[in-house]
Amino acid sequence: MKERIVSGMRPTGKLHLGHYLGVIQNWVELQHKYESFFFVADWHALTTKYDKTENLKNDVIDVAIDWLASGIDPEISTIYVQSLVPEIAELNIYLGMVTPQNWVERDPTLKDMAKILRSKEGQNSQISYGLMGYPVLMSADIMMMNATHVPVGIDQVAHIEITRDIARRFNNLYKEEFFNEPKPILNHCSLICGLDGNKMGKSFQNDIKISDTEEITAKKIMTAITDRSRLRKTDLGHPDECEVAFKYWQIFGNEEQIAQIRCECEKGERGCADCKRQLGAVINERFAEIREKRRYYESHIDEVKDILNDGSKRARVEAQKVLNEVKRLVRMY
Repeated sequence: MKERIVSGMRPTGKLHLGHYLGVIQNWVELQHKYESFFFVADWHALTTKYDKTENLKNDVIDVAIDWLASGIDPEISTIYVQSLVPEIAELNIYLGMVTPQNWVERDPTLKDMAKILRSKEGQNSQISYGLMGYPVLMSADIMMMNATHVPVGIDQVAHIEITRDIARRFNNLYKEEFFNEPKPILNHCSLICGLDGNKMGKSFQNDIKISDTEEITAKKIMTAITDRSRLRKTDLGHPDECEVAFKYWQIFGNEEQIAQIRCECEKGERGCADCKRQLGAVINERFAEIREKRRYYESHIDEVKDILNDGSKRARVEAQKVLNEVKRLVRMY
């Protein structure tokens, strides 16, 4: 039998190139090597945005469309919505009973989320019970499918440790090696900064979305920061000091293009505006097929909903197997 992976993503609306490069393209490859479960984490969205749910349903659909357009295959992978698998919530209760408080409090993700919340709402703001329990719910997501592996970036490895700790503690308490201790699969895909040189994010308004048209993409690329020391086209350039555009070339260009651009820039033979116009065309070419598929799913929303509902039913079948075993081990009635 194939080993099993589980991974999810919060529904924050239409995804950007950072999501694609950092997560989705890795999933597309892994789905052919592992039994794969990918979920839209709508409960997790409530941990920080419980009062901003007006777009939640549409955001779930948008995330699913981006996944499907990018190559996540519902015939190969199980794509589901977290809240449509209520067994996750029940497992969360059992895991919460055996998880020490200090394990939760030291979780780096929780600390980061609390810091962001307080920066927005003030230092005296209180985090919710739901946010405090985020690390356990995350562990329930993974353990619900008894995953053997979880694809993560290098900065997320620590997030998996609490799941491994909880799985080990559960097995020790109930005297059976039932839960796997999931191992991280490191994602070595290229990371991409935003157009302003900072982390790419929807809230920073510095992103390029998978769903953006060719015209919008080209227009956004023209705002990308380049080599701040250059004032004229004929000035000698410094590609390694080009804050955004050359970094994008290193991700989207081929070796020949990158070498040519470096040479022309350093000799003052390539202007930044021309460079970005060409870059926009390369990015548009890279995502042309994905965007065409996305337009198909945008006009077939019922098909997307059917995929999510069918995937959620399949996920529930697996979840019920795990939950029944958990109840047996805990000796519930």
